[in-house]
Amino acid sequence: MYQRKKCSKRVTSWEVLGAQLAEFRRMAGLTQGQLAELVKVGEETLSSVEQGRRRLQTDLAERLDTILETKRALTTAVLTIPPHERYPLFAQDFIDHEQTALTILSYESHVIPGLLQTPEYARTVFSNAYPPFTTHELEAAVQARVDRKQILSRETPPMMSFLIEESVLHRHLGDPEAMTEQILHLRDCADLPSLSLQIMPTDTDAHAGLAGPLVLLETPEHDHLAYIEGHHKGFIVEDLDEVSTYQQKYGMLRAQALSPEKTKAVLNSLIGVK
Repeated sequence: MYQRKKCSKRVTSWEVLGAQLAEFRRMAGLTQGQLAELVKVGEETLSSVEQGRRRLQTDLAERLDTILETKRALTTAVLTIPPHERYPLFAQDFIDHEQTALTILSYESHVIPGLLQTPEYARTVFSNAYPPFTTHELEAAVQARVDRKQILSRETPPMMSFLIEESVLHRHLGDPEAMTEQILHLRDCADLPSLSLQIMPTDTDAHAGLAGPLVLLETPEHDHLAYIEGHHKGFIVEDLDEVSTYQQKYGMLRAQALSPEKTKAVLNSLIGVK
């Protein structure tokens, strides 16, 4: 059975970079407050960067390099951060598993699942984040989401099932043209041989997923995991009994949702195809 080591916390590149920044600051004889004032950011922001809780953006790294006279050391470090560490810290383990998964089962109740989002739809989703992203953070988040989608075109892609609430398709995030493109993309995805797409109808009394979004993964070692995400938090469930409960929940959701063929018909009607 897959077991994540609880005794050793993985040190991220952002934590190493934050520690390096803190050392540069101390060598310059500056407090966090003094340096924050010089680079025109909040002291809490700088503190979060030094602790590795907040990613250091390229523009801020450049200003810090200038003030601390560190010869682009921080900027260079930011540009060489491994791609998977561009994701929020709480989601990195999940992203790692997703990229190698044999099976992905996903239920989403508020937005199109990330793996099925168009870049423009993803940009609108991230534009609604609060506190708001900076321009650099926004573009980095969109690119990271686009990069995740490469697993759909793998030589041997995972077997995938996606359940989406019907209301998500009527929530027009962004301009109408972008939403139409997103639904067209969903319709194309519905024809992929390794992917099953089902809509959970709004006019139903039976619903096994009222507790919220859920992702189930099967690893190359045939371990089964669940991933639950909320407001700026997410966690992987490894306990076999808990995962089994989520699998039963997902199985019932699939039975309650429209069939893949009826789902295609709904998508066709939304884009005006008979």
